[in-house]
Amino acid sequence: MRILMFGWELPPDYSGGLGVACNGLARALSKKLDLTFILPHRTPIISPSFKIIFANLDQLDLTVTPYSTFLNVSGNLIFGDLLKQVHQYAQAAKKIAGNIRFDIIHVHDWLTIPAGLAAKLVSGKPLVIHVHATEFDRSGGFSVNPVVYAIEKTGFEQADFLIAVSNYVKNVLISKYGIPEAKISVVHNAIDTSDHFSNASPVTFLSQARASGHKIVLYLGRLTLQKGVDYLLSAAKIVLGHFPKVFFVIVGSGDMENQIIRQAADIGISDRVLFPGFLKGEQRDQMFKSADLFVMPSVSEPFGLVPLESIVNGTPVLISKQSGVSEVLKHALKVDFWDTEEMANQILAVLNYPSLPSTLRDESSREVSQLTWSSAADKCINIYNQLLNIEH
Repeated sequence: MRILMFGWELPPDYSGGLGVACNGLARALSKKLDLTFILPHRTPIISPSFKIIFANLDQLDLTVTPYSTFLNVSGNLIFGDLLKQVHQYAQAAKKIAGNIRFDIIHVHDWLTIPAGLAAKLVSGKPLVIHVHATEFDRSGGFSVNPVVYAIEKTGFEQADFLIAVSNYVKNVLISKYGIPEAKISVVHNAIDTSDHFSNASPVTFLSQARASGHKIVLYLGRLTLQKGVDYLLSAAKIVLGHFPKVFFVIVGSGDMENQIIRQAADIGISDRVLFPGFLKGEQRDQMFKSADLFVMPSVSEPFGLVPLESIVNGTPVLISKQSGVSEVLKHALKVDFWDTEEMANQILAVLNYPSLPSTLRDESSREVSQLTWSSAADKCINIYNQLLNIEH
């Protein structure tokens, strides 16, 4: 079986979980079938384990990432540049699809939907769209970009099958896009422990803080409306009123970065909140190993790979109930993103009672060991087989 897969980014040059998930799945699939991965731009890929073709589009100097809340301002010049690249990618896909033999087209999220539709038009082969997030997630349900929504809806309707990364996403596809349930399967994301630095050591300053009796609460992710970091800061204010010796470390960047920094100052906790910026690779693992608790307070999280990364590094997690990863993690603390009082209570429980994080750490580690990309790949292959059997 030959798969033609279109993505937008892969590690080490990535700006969110999409590239990480694509890499994990493609690597697992390539061990079981013939996979060719298409990228729009030439980027350095470290020891790729599958075939990669670069469409070689001219790289524009985009000042925001494809995940930015700022993109929800339709008509903005930066969005116009990004949209231009999306359509250029579709034109390149026509040429690539006309020169390669394949059986199935598999694309990831809205940026690659026009490319997938173009390849389907040229080849007549079945199209699978892997939905990691929808415009309703990226916008937090507000200011949905009508252009992106139209691309998604057209693609979802014309695709032969959809893969959702969670039941949470599946329900959005049914309720917001009118897609029949029979056309959607859920394939949860996974994690590959070999991608992480088991020998990573904690950050020196944070180790010293912990040695002096301080606790470390970590957030790691994009600083956008969708991620709910503003709710975490409100909870932090409550926590510090009961447990002053805590540092909240906010790792990441995004269009809400300045707003979040101002919020910490406005509520009087800026001396207890650290902003190291965007981190990759070993530096991320060092942060996880430095923390007593990782918090993902997302307003809308289709899946959420970061809690799995935290658990692999031995740090227990508190996640919002509005996340896909909550479907597969039973041994994690969970809270509604808007309930900052309860979020604070759960953080304080971890800080005050050592047996709680110890139990969470042990049980969640066992859970995560079962979440493999090989298993996710097998589920995708079953979908491919069903489509090809229908074709024949």
